[in-house]
Parts: sequence; structure tokens; C-alpha cells
Amino acid sequence: MTITPLMPVYPRCGVRPVRGEGVYLYGERGEQYLDFAAGIAVNALGHGHPHLTKAIAEQAATLMHVSNLYGSPQGEALAQRIVDNCFADTVFFTNSGAEAIECAIKTARRYHYVGDTPQRTKIITFHNAFHGRTMGAISATNQDKMRNGFEPLLPGFAYAPFNDLEAALALIDDQTAGFMVETVQGEGGMTAGTPEFIQGLRKACDEHGLLLILDEIQCGYGRTGKFFAYEHYGITPDIMTVAKGIGGGFPLGACLATEEAARGMVIGTHGSTYGGNPLAMAAGQAILDVMLEPGFFDHVAAMGDRLRGAFEQMIPNHDDLFEEIRGKGLMLGIKMKEPAVARDFVAHLRDNHGLLTVAAGENVFRVLPPLVIDESHIAECVERLSAGARSFALPMDD
Repeated sequence: MTITPLMPVYPRCGVRPVRGEGVYLYGERGEQYLDFAAGIAVNALGHGHPHLTKAIAEQAATLMHVSNLYGSPQGEALAQRIVDNCFADTVFFTNSGAEAIECAIKTARRYHYVGDTPQRTKIITFHNAFHGRTMGAISATNQDKMRNGFEPLLPGFAYAPFNDLEAALALIDDQTAGFMVETVQGEGGMTAGTPEFIQGLRKACDEHGLLLILDEIQCGYGRTGKFFAYEHYGITPDIMTVAKGIGGGFPLGACLATEEAARGMVIGTHGSTYGGNPLAMAAGQAILDVMLEPGFFDHVAAMGDRLRGAFEQMIPNHDDLFEEIRGKGLMLGIKMKEPAVARDFVAHLRDNHGLLTVAAGENVFRVLPPLVIDESHIAECVERLSAGARSFALPMDD
């Protein structure tokens, strides 16, 4: 077999987008798709948003990259704006969510290293977690499908069932640095942390001198109807990773931390060639220009309620296929009943009904539309989804 020029690590489907406009994608043959995948929760403002594209074009013509050897007025401005609107005191900009995770792991370990508890290196993470594809990120999950063939992995992780507070607390020992958890699991099955679970982890960290790291790469930046998902729980983390929606399609991530949690991150402890470059910062500013307008998050919450309500009305009509709705805001998932397979249904919707969704774990498919959708897009989604459910053929019994 001759290997393809693009390394063949993705099972790419037949959709080949060449243009996007609002909540629609267009393939190279001109076919139209309703994009309720949004680049896996990345295209928060849809495709071709005029404010975002203008900001990127103007910055590209002005200054794209200089490296972090020099002062960064652009980075300082965006970091200050983020700090002003959340728990954090400081921000490290990355190019991706996985890089933000690496920074979070290093920040947690350095915290204890400089605090005279250098033995505290173990981070407790959770079953079905997805934190990225780097060696550190796959070490932080217990999913064999991401780990097989890449051993030896990074030591220093322990794993508990998600939403099982008692099991998580039982893993705490004198080597524990903290917890790292998705506030709402995305890839793992669109499961939101329960208030008791998230609040319980925060309480345990306070009692034991540990750090709470929240992974909001998918569920942050307005996706759940609030700027960050932790706001639903009445707590704040010590460290948090964000990406996806932060750049609206431009590669950008960030690791956010309190001053206390970042006490070990001093000159020489971390770096990135491209992280925080002026072009990325322009994209990040443009996203916040839109998201921080009064009413934006209220709109997301309202559309999330409307979409969930529409799904709840639809599910009884297809109770042979659908079991339950999961998630928050415009981060929703529908769990399918066996023998139906979510990945097959995603392909069916895409290929036969022009609706783009995303498969997830636990036989769930994700519905992750741009945050700027309106009632008409919800109606169109439900129409296409219902038609897809009617025409979907269940696998035959052997």
C-alpha cells in the first residue's frame, strides 16, 4: 500500500468542504450542509463571521509573528480581558487544547515543587476523559483506544469513574497534586458533572491543599450558556484549560490560573514559539468582542433550551432509536439505543440529510451548533434529524 500525502490517521468521510457561510458548509460539488458540528465546537460564531474575518485580515497585514522574545502588547491585552472576566489572574497562550493541558499539568506539579511538597506529582483524572493526543494528555486518560501502542506513558496519574466523588476521594494520598476533570465531558459521552461531584472535588482540594484543574476546552467559551461551565456550579478552579471556541476557528488555546496556582511558573519553566502570536490574539479579541456583548450568553442559553425542548418532543416519536438527551446549553448529545450505532447514524444524517453532527462515546452523537444559531436553524435541524430517524435502517439481527 502506498501511504497518502496526508498521514492516514483520520477516517475521513466524503464531505469535502470548500466554503462556509454562517451555519452552513458547502462541499466542492456545491452541496450544502447544516453545520451542527461547528468543527467540533470550534466555530462558535459560525463560518465567515464578518467581525472575526476582518480582525484576522487586518492583523495579518500588520504583524503576524515575532516570537516571545519580545514584549507582547497584543497578548497582554487579551490576557487582561480574559482575567477581567473569570477566576484567573494569569494566562499562558497555546496553539491547541492539548498544549493547554500540558501547561496545566506542568503548572500543577511546579506548584507543589516550589511549595516544599515535591512528592505531590499524581493527578487524579476520570474514566472516559479526553484531554488531547499528546503523550501527557493520553497518559491522563484510561482509554485504551488512545493509549495502545504508545507506551511507556507518563507516570503520575490515577483514574476514577466520572461523577463518582467517593471513588475520587479514595484515591487521594500524600503524592496527590490535584484533580483534572472536564466540567462537561464531550468526547466521552456528553455527560455533565453533577453539582455534588464538581463541588465535592473543590471542597477536597481546599481541605487537602490540592489543585482543581478544569478542562473546559470543549465546554467553555459560551458553549453551555455561560462564559465558562464552572459558573453553573458556584465554584472556581485553580487552573483551567480552554481552546476550541476561543479563536472561533483560528488555532488558539490557553491555560488559565490563579496567582497562587501559578507560583512556580517563572522565567524558563515553559514556552511556545507560536503561542500568543499577534494574529491569534486578534482572533481572540474579536471573539470576545462578540461574546461579551450584553445578551450573547443569554441567547446561547435560550437556544440551548429551545433545541433541547425540540429534541424532547422528537424522541418519543423514535423511541426505538433514541434513549436520552445529555449536556448543557448548545453542547447537547443524544444517546442511542442498541442495536443502533451513533457513528452510523451520524454518517446517515451527513450523507442523506445534509446535517453534520459528531459521534461521541457511550453511543452518543453530539449536536454542537455555532452559538449564533436562531430559531429557524433549530427548526431546520429538527426537520433533518427527524427525517434521518425515519429513514435510518437499524442493523439486522444475526
